[in-house]
Amino acid sequence: MRRIRSVKPSVRFPVSASLLRRLAYASIIANVAIVVTGGAVRLTASGLGCPTWPRCTDGSYVTTAEMGAHGVIEFGNRLLTFAVGIIALAVLLAVLARRPRPRGLLPLAVAVFLGIPAQAVIGGITVLTNLNPWVVGLHFLASMVVIAAAYALWRRTVEPDGPTTPTVPAPLRALALLTTLVGAAVLVVGTWVTGSGPHAGDQGAARNGLDPEAISQVHADGVFLLIGLSVALIFAFRAVGATRAARAAVVLVAVELGQGLIGFVQYFTHLPAMLVAAHMLGSCLVLLATLGVLWSTRERRPVPPTADTVPAAEPVAAAA
Repeated sequence: MRRIRSVKPSVRFPVSASLLRRLAYASIIANVAIVVTGGAVRLTASGLGCPTWPRCTDGSYVTTAEMGAHGVIEFGNRLLTFAVGIIALAVLLAVLARRPRPRGLLPLAVAVFLGIPAQAVIGGITVLTNLNPWVVGLHFLASMVVIAAAYALWRRTVEPDGPTTPTVPAPLRALALLTTLVGAAVLVVGTWVTGSGPHAGDQGAARNGLDPEAISQVHADGVFLLIGLSVALIFAFRAVGATRAARAAVVLVAVELGQGLIGFVQYFTHLPAMLVAAHMLGSCLVLLATLGVLWSTRERRPVPPTADTVPAAEPVAAAA
């Protein structure tokens, strides 16, 4: 009788698909949270609460009593960066341990993990440049890139491992991509608006020299274009029977309208800090909703079974 060799599992601590999904979702939430808390640092004039980087002061890595409340706020935000990094590391380790590992998942996990220290370095440059508005804007946009990567990672964890298949015709996929690019442009111009006019919470903040009214009008025009494209997507998706994509577009328009309302109110009420913070959160939600529309234009289907994956039927014993 042949001896059957025991096969050792390739992974000692296997990670379930549900755990990986939860970790990926937590990474999205954590990266959105760090944007809002980073905004709170600026809105409380605590951007230089720790006046140097990577130390908080020349002689200490942590805040001191002499730094006061501003030092606590700035140092607290730096500590949150470590928390976001720990979550990203947990996602990366979970991806490495996942068997079978979905294709394309590891590069996304690595991108999110490396994006955290890259973002921290840009944050350090903002401190070393005395909160230069162009660098501050770059810091915000870097966060948006990390959030986009975290979203792509999460979506990959909830999809099967088959090839992608379009759910709408090619012209509508192009329209969804155009909407995404316009949304990205609106985010970029929004940072220019923030760096041009009065700064909520810090009247002494450096400005970028752009005309506040002119650049605000450019930003508003971009928002109107974005909303128009998003509404067009709703009707176009419904016309071709793409129900899931149409629902995603409805969510996008709702988020855009809420964000636009906050933007107009904060502009005409002279930038109250709470509304500015809400507007930063809204920017993250608009990005996520836009990506939701883009992802709804395609889907992954399960890999069809092959002769190698289907177990062979056991032979039926012949009757005696």
